[in-house]
Amino acid sequence: MKKQQTQAQAHYCFKQEAGSNIVKLYIYDDVSEYGEFDWWTWEYKESETSAKYFKKALENVSESDTIELHINSYGGSVKEGVAIYNLLKQKKCKEIVAYVDGFAYSIASVILQAADRRIMGLGTSLLIHNMWLSIAGNADDLRKAADDLDVLMESNRQIYLERANVTEEELIDMMNKETYLTPEKAVEMGFADEVDSSKDADPEDAMQAMQQQLQQMRRTMAEQKEFRTELRELYRTAMKKDDEDDTDDEDDTDDEDDTDDEDNNSDEDNNGDTDDTDDTDDNSDEDDTDDDKKKKQKKKTNPKENGRSLAALLAKAAAKNLEKR
Repeated sequence: MKKQQTQAQAHYCFKQEAGSNIVKLYIYDDVSEYGEFDWWTWEYKESETSAKYFKKALENVSESDTIELHINSYGGSVKEGVAIYNLLKQKKCKEIVAYVDGFAYSIASVILQAADRRIMGLGTSLLIHNMWLSIAGNADDLRKAADDLDVLMESNRQIYLERANVTEEELIDMMNKETYLTPEKAVEMGFADEVDSSKDADPEDAMQAMQQQLQQMRRTMAEQKEFRTELRELYRTAMKKDDEDDTDDEDDTDDEDDTDDEDNNSDEDNNGDTDDTDDTDDNSDEDDTDDDKKKKQKKKTNPKENGRSLAALLAKAAAKNLEKR
């Protein structure tokens, strides 16, 4: 019996119900090689819509399984999308059925072509257009980039032409004009196979990823709130401890001052001591008091002494939060 496997976030989802031979894949975000930037680790998170991620997901699909690919994407990286297309084409399984749940634009429409059956839902659309890139350089660099794009576009068009009912000249014209296609038009021109107009379709499939994304957002917000609360408590604890240490230092200084006063009074009552001796003792007592005050002031203003415990607590809290994430 197969175990259920799910991906936490809704950008991408790999799901297989226990006892079922249907594996569901969701692309509900831009196709990208890199994920979001993680400020905790100072690195990019692994993208859930990259070719590398798809490769790992498809390794869990057996030859007897059917893949349901659900698409709602504006497109994204051509490099990653073409690789995903070929990974799906090369995958040995019972069948690949692709559903357009919203948009299948740009490179997402290319990924759609890898399915054995391409189904577009009501109200969905498909977009085909020429690829583009950002380039900086001199005139020669710009000319070369344009020539390179021509080669890449020629190769990219072959994916559409493999199944579309249009000539290459017609396809070039459509891509130059950035053409949007309704489900009916897409089926007519061979970019899709059928329009899903059944009223008894399972609505949970379309809402699955959205619900997971909402749950993930709630968990993230709760973790951040908990982390901020812990930091505030740790800060209060550290500050309270520093205040108590300062109070102890003040009490010790007061005791030393009282002792010095008693010694001075004793010296004044002693007739056997000379005035010079009294002056020497008084000066010594004043020096000791000054030294104590300097030590106290140094401790208050030394960030290493007062901040060491706080920094350690903050570092511990941050490490704990990273383990949760």
